[in-house]
Amino acid sequence: MQHIDLICIGRLSARWYAEAVAEYQKRLAAFCDLRIVELPEAPLPEKSAGPALIEKALAQEGAAILRARRRGAFLAALCVEGKPVSSEELAALLKDRAVQGAGDIAFVIGSSHGLAESVKRAADAKLSLGRITLPHQLARVVLCEQIYRACTINAGMKYHK
Repeated sequence: MQHIDLICIGRLSARWYAEAVAEYQKRLAAFCDLRIVELPEAPLPEKSAGPALIEKALAQEGAAILRARRRGAFLAALCVEGKPVSSEELAALLKDRAVQGAGDIAFVIGSSHGLAESVKRAADAKLSLGRITLPHQLARVVLCEQIYRACTINAGMKYHK
């Protein structure tokens, strides 16, 4: 069974986000082993976080992300400069990884400040959920839904219309 990890900075703060992710995690159990890794957001002062402090926080988060990655897993970083992918393209990515026998994939969602350059450099792919800006917690829900959609596409199910 394919292992898919969501490595995320921060916890889901609202119950409805957690419930949505839990629902997709339950649905995905038929297709893959979905593991969600929540890493702590590096602390920053509330009002006076300048670029240097933000860069330092991102570096700390980036190191934790790279440590959390399963060895050999394909690393897909979700970032602003990433390539927008359709549901069909995401399905093809999952299928290609599974067919190659190296099915482990780790999707990374950074904090509200984004991702460290070290993570982007280490990424096998930089992806985007589109040109709109999403709160990182909502991005997790959308990504879970898209992974589920991709799995149903690959299984030939009618969920994707």
